[in-house]
This record gives sequence, C-alpha cells and structure tokens, in this order.
Amino acid sequence: MNNDAIEKAKEHFGIVMKEQLERVERMKVGEVQPDYKSLKPIIIGFVGGDGIGPFIAKEARRVLKFLLKNEMESGKIELRDIEGLTIENRAKVKKAIPDDVLEEIKKCHVLLKGPTTTPKAGDKWPNIESANVAMRRELDLFANVRPVKVPKENIDWIFFRENTEGAYILGSKGIDVTEDLSVDFKVITKQGSERIIRMAFDYAKKNNINKLTVITKANVVKATDGRFLRMAEEISKDYPEVEWDDWFIDIMTAKLIDPVRRTQFRVMVAPNLYGDIITDQAAQLQGGVGTAGSANIGIRYSMFEAIHGSAPRMVEDGRAKYADPGSIMKAGVMLLNHIGFTEKGRKLEKAMDICRRYEKRIVITGRDDGATNKECADYLMETIQDPELEKKWESYQ
Repeated sequence: MNNDAIEKAKEHFGIVMKEQLERVERMKVGEVQPDYKSLKPIIIGFVGGDGIGPFIAKEARRVLKFLLKNEMESGKIELRDIEGLTIENRAKVKKAIPDDVLEEIKKCHVLLKGPTTTPKAGDKWPNIESANVAMRRELDLFANVRPVKVPKENIDWIFFRENTEGAYILGSKGIDVTEDLSVDFKVITKQGSERIIRMAFDYAKKNNINKLTVITKANVVKATDGRFLRMAEEISKDYPEVEWDDWFIDIMTAKLIDPVRRTQFRVMVAPNLYGDIITDQAAQLQGGVGTAGSANIGIRYSMFEAIHGSAPRMVEDGRAKYADPGSIMKAGVMLLNHIGFTEKGRKLEKAMDICRRYEKRIVITGRDDGATNKECADYLMETIQDPELEKKWESYQ
C-alpha cells in the first residue's frame, strides 16, 4: 500500500475542507441585495466571451441598447463593455478569470455574457478552470434559473439549478492519488441547499404554481444528495400551499420526454450537475440549446448568458456571423425582468415569438443558407417597434 500517497491525499482533502468550511461561514454572513428601483445608474456589463460569443453578444447589446435608449439618456442605465475574458487571455495568465477582468466585472450590477471555452484533456489550452464555474463562485451566483416553454406541447417549466456547490464547485480540486486512482469531490451544504430550494418554493408560491419537483440521486448518493432532499422536506413545511415531490435524476430524464407525464411538471430544483444535464435536455425539447436563456442569480450580482458553448468550429469555418443569437436574446429578456423593466422584457419576448416561432421571415441555420445574427437582431428591433406588436402576438396565441 502506498502510504505516502494516502498521506498526500489526506493533506489535500484537509485543505479542500478548510476552504469549504470558510465558504460556509461567508454564506452565513450574506450580502446586501441592490434596490434596482432606486439605483442610478444600473450598470449592465457586456462580456463577449469566446468563439461565437462576441458575435452574438454584440447583437444582444444592440437590441438592449435600442430598448433602453430613454433610460440610458436619463442616466438610469449605463452599458459597459468588458474585454479580456477570452480563452487566449485566460490561458496566458493561467486563470479562469484574469484579475483585471474580474475587477471590472465586480463594478457592474448585472452582466450579459456570451459563451466561454472550457479547456478539456487533449486540446491545445492549459487545464484551467471553467470561467463560468469561477464566475459563479467569485460572485456567489448561487441560482441558475432556466425557463422552458413549448405551448403546443403544454410544456411550461422553470428550473432552479444550484450553481455554486455539487460536483462543479470542486471540479478542479480533485486529486490523482496514484497512477491508478483518481478522486473528485462533491459538496453540499445546509446553507447552499436552503437558499436554492427556498428560491424555488418562493417562485412557486408567488406565481400560484402548486407543483414543485426536487431532483436528486439520494437513493445512491446518500450524504450530499440526501442532505439536499432533507432540506427540501424541511423547507416545504413553510409552503403548505405548494405540493412537492422528488424524483431521481435518471428516471426524471426519461419522464421529461414522456408526452403524457412531462406536462405535469412545473417548477424543478436540483443540485448543480443534475440541473446542468436536465436543463440542456429540456432546452432541446424547446428547439435546442440555442433557444434557451439562462439567469445566474446571486444576492449582490446577477449574470445572464447563453446556455450553449462557444462553438469554436463555427469560427474556424468562418460561420460565426451565422450563429443563432436566440439564447443570449432570451437571457436579455431575463435580465430586463430582473432589473425591473418587465414591460420591455415582455416586448422582447413577444417579438422573439413572432420572429422565430410564427412569422419566420428569416431563419437561422448556422450556415450561409440562413440569416446572420445581425439580420436576426435587425428583424427583432423592427418587430419591437411595430405598433401592431401586441395584436400580432395575440393573433398567434
């Protein structure tokens, strides 16, 4: 038996646990939530990211600038462009988020972010941590909120995915104990579980939704998933008006593609990894990951982003200008709603429905036989300012 390897692993585990216990203490202290109604200016940061990210983020910025023109002129809204969160820059400094970029990010209140590349084994980049995972941790963006709607299938779901714990928070902290044994870690805390589960129950209660589903694998992963499920049971006592149940992640993925059963789900909450998997599956039912936006909500900061990857192959093939901006536009809707501009958010969402689901005057294919992301943004803005927008949208319902 390799006693030296065991001692080294124990030392590494001790460091990891110390970091996590310190994180628990920080969660106990908490942050102060900004009051967007009285805040002036609300600073919206735009982060292009990698690959197709700068292309689609640029068009989302144009649309938001168009919608918020009056608020920008009055000083209520300020738009800031944040450069440097590219794979080349991150690889150069060997950090998931370069220090100067993180400093600029923290000067904003909310972010709209394009996708970023996460290096994997065998590619040309150093093995640095995911920028998304690092940003969620640094800004304590504990809730990943993803809505999915397919009206013709009677699908109306909203997912609350825990963002700062589970398998991802320690994804870069694993250890190769020996050449034959590797170990990764998964962490679930009382505080982390409580805030995401309570947010899901709050949403269900405020929106008069009498159905909440907790997703775990607590029958096998007994300590961490078991804690998550026990917290749900405890919190549910504060929400007697919300009926809840729990499902295991494996069977849940099956039920989401069951045409009969899937219509019975409404609000779902899950630890990090399960939430990542199941929200991508749900987005596919809506039309693909390019159609879904994502909100990363914290107390002090919030970030809104496309849920898909950076698609470097599209850039290599010269097709980046044909990338679908739908996901980041949906994220823009969520951003507007979050900072209190719900009417503008509804306008953008309805315009997207008309342009992409009903009229379809232009179609995004990802290739030169379809529209560019610029043409998509132009079409959206033309539809937004159509005085018949509301009537047109209602006629399609």
